[in-house]
Amino acid sequence: MAEIVRMPKMSDTMTEGVMAKWHKKVGDKVKSGDVLAEVETDKATMDLESYWDGTILFIGVEEGKAVPVDAVIAVIGKEGEDYKAALEAEGAAAAPAKEETAAAKPEAEKEAPKAESGAAALTEADLEKMGVTVIRMPLLSDTMTEGVIADWHKKVGDKVKSDDILADVETDKATMEVMGYAEGTLLHIGVEKGAAAKVNGVIAIVGPEGTDISAILSQGDAPAKPAADKSDTPVKEDAAAEPAAQATTEAVSADGGRLKASPLAKRIAKEKGIDLSQVSGSADGGRIIKKDIENFKPAAAPAKAEASAPAEKQAPVLAAYLGEEKFTEKPVSQMRKVIAKRLSESLFTAPHFYLTMSIDMDAAMAARTKMNEFSPVKLSFNDMVIKAVAVALKQHPNVNSSWRGDVIRYNEHVNIGVAIAVEDGLLVPVVRFADGKSLSRISAEVKDFAQRAKAKKLQPADWEGSTFTVSNLGMFGIDEFTAIINTPDSCILAIGGISQVPVVKNGAVVPGNVMKVTLSCDHRTVDGATGAAFLQTFKALLEEPVRLLV
Repeated sequence: MAEIVRMPKMSDTMTEGVMAKWHKKVGDKVKSGDVLAEVETDKATMDLESYWDGTILFIGVEEGKAVPVDAVIAVIGKEGEDYKAALEAEGAAAAPAKEETAAAKPEAEKEAPKAESGAAALTEADLEKMGVTVIRMPLLSDTMTEGVIADWHKKVGDKVKSDDILADVETDKATMEVMGYAEGTLLHIGVEKGAAAKVNGVIAIVGPEGTDISAILSQGDAPAKPAADKSDTPVKEDAAAEPAAQATTEAVSADGGRLKASPLAKRIAKEKGIDLSQVSGSADGGRIIKKDIENFKPAAAPAKAEASAPAEKQAPVLAAYLGEEKFTEKPVSQMRKVIAKRLSESLFTAPHFYLTMSIDMDAAMAARTKMNEFSPVKLSFNDMVIKAVAVALKQHPNVNSSWRGDVIRYNEHVNIGVAIAVEDGLLVPVVRFADGKSLSRISAEVKDFAQRAKAKKLQPADWEGSTFTVSNLGMFGIDEFTAIINTPDSCILAIGGISQVPVVKNGAVVPGNVMKVTLSCDHRTVDGATGAAFLQTFKALLEEPVRLLV
């Protein structure tokens, strides 16, 4: 009988896996224990083994694709066996759920398409035949979501030309002028002065006088927009450059006055190297439009009296700088997805508060130098921090706890999670029972974790079960920072670098080595005084490191 191979749950936080590589193909013989594929989880890339003997009959996931946990990824059976019955059985199991979903839909929702089909929606082609133009709120800045009509320059019934300014619109950046690029009569104003309209919302309608626009208004915000067919409807470069409704911009004239120009005119002038102050505008109020730029002849421009102007008063001429905006997008890895999900849940679910303390590291530095003369592995300050945290947690069990909804769990064992940066994100392998281990044993384990993390060889057992977490950025030159709690732990300790600063000892200012640490606490389980008492113990252990050895 054909056996279904499903995406296994390879970690406690895994919801889906990416098929990194198949080691077998359809038709290959496999035995129990053979590696079928490599699966990228949120923590590492792991081997997927077969639990059956037989032939690969079906592969349902391509390399590089993600599938949820328990999804069918392959079928193994006897050579030539009909595996489709097994797949159909899988589909049939999911069918009742789909039927229930369909049955749960409200009757009103089912009848909606019928009601909609009763009246055909007007398309833009229909409006063009009617000679009607719908004026919409233009996107006047990259952050604009709506605009406020500051003032209308026309009223219903007024004749308008394509160059006429219809209204002033207040955006999130400035107040700008909007013109409709349409000729006819202003038939409708959809937004009153002082009111706001969403970008692309209908603000006015222009068309032949007496046109019945009730059908357009009944459609709400927008007529139906059919998909553009480039082969049938050639688009002018000008139209593509600006929307149907555009804002006008201002230039500075030679005498310092204001000179209005449409964005298209300004762009064309810039491309042709034409000084807008030398161009006469033909639209209302002397505004410069496209045809003014196209008809401008440099020979007709008044000669500049360069000789009469002192050299020191001439404005510097800056050459145009052409840059290119570009970016690269990469799919979010499984690890990054889970980091985003879990840390967002932690920060917005657990009420964080932070306690910062400075620690005199002179004695710790001297002790480390001495211990490294005898240690079989090189000890780091991070190893001493882990050991000090573990010893302090035994004295402050309330900090070594976790919030479990209806209960608070107080852990009697001490498992320290050590945050390790890898290429795709962050892994937190766990040093178990750290309070009972020597500094050299802790150092060896952390080094092994770091090597296996970078090689993506960590297993789920390596990163599960922490009761407290340490995150150290001191080696990157960071003085101090705050960290987000690694749930379900109650606390995480952020370690900064050791800085040489002036300190006061015995009434004298002398050079000292100080390390700042910040404890992030979940206020549901740890109060301020509890966290402060833990930090005092931790500080005392590092300032007298001989206490770590007894």
